[in-house]
Amino acid sequence: MSSMEQDKARRAVKPYRTQERPRSGPFYQQPGRGLSWGGLAGRVLVAGAGGLCLAFISLPLLALLGRVPFDTVWATLGTPLVLDALRLSALSSLVSLGLIILFGTPVAYGLGRGQFPGKRVIETVLELPLVLPPAVAGVALLFAFGRRTPLGEVLHDLGLDVAFTLAAVVLAQTFVAAPFYIKAARVAFQGIPRELLEAAAVQGAGAGAIFRHIIGPLALPGIVGGAIMGWARAVGEFGATILFAGNFPGRTQTMPLAIYLALESNVNAAIVLAAILVVSSFSVLLIFKLVSGRSLDVTPD
Repeated sequence: MSSMEQDKARRAVKPYRTQERPRSGPFYQQPGRGLSWGGLAGRVLVAGAGGLCLAFISLPLLALLGRVPFDTVWATLGTPLVLDALRLSALSSLVSLGLIILFGTPVAYGLGRGQFPGKRVIETVLELPLVLPPAVAGVALLFAFGRRTPLGEVLHDLGLDVAFTLAAVVLAQTFVAAPFYIKAARVAFQGIPRELLEAAAVQGAGAGAIFRHIIGPLALPGIVGGAIMGWARAVGEFGATILFAGNFPGRTQTMPLAIYLALESNVNAAIVLAAILVVSSFSVLLIFKLVSGRSLDVTPD
């Protein structure tokens, strides 16, 4: 779609403009009016509860970071246990993320923009791993792809053994992390105003041009945010991985599994790996909030 056609599409949806949400609420103080006792009590309650929650979450994390042996961090990072765990976590999580984006994006688009029978059921099934215990996910994957299962026997005859291999790590991470991406991308696609697409179509834009110039750019923040959350969930996966892929150093032992093993033999390595996950998780969440904060809010006049 040319720049002239884009300008026409924007003018066609001019009645839709971004509006600032009205500031209101039980604790909002209107200009020119004093703060009532109820409002003051509400603010104290919110501040106290928020402080307790913040302390409850922060205290264990700060206690962990305070135990990091900074004088031996580099030596610990150079041990085979830590290096293999970092390498496997990076490799498996990136492969899982690629699979999630490749197959999850069309699914999210269809769920976000389409209407068809059974849509709610499909959404529920796809989001089930969000609430499913990881141990249940691992057992389910083992019963589906294990060597003694019908599908596993077929794969074994083809020379493809899945369980207790790196492929099992990737499948476990994909199983538990895909719903995070699909849900975020679906919401992003669903939030695009239909009037905007109709106006572009009226101006002669094709389906490909509409997707490249309108749908893609508007949904990109949600897609990126979902990808970040999906990758973070894949990196931190433990329960499904240890049941379906095992805990074999250098083969299937990712960072969470290495922490579990190192607590019995090398506490410093466990602390360093845990600190890496804490810092990376905080960074990922912060990036997610910065990215997903750019939302489109259009309301008719």
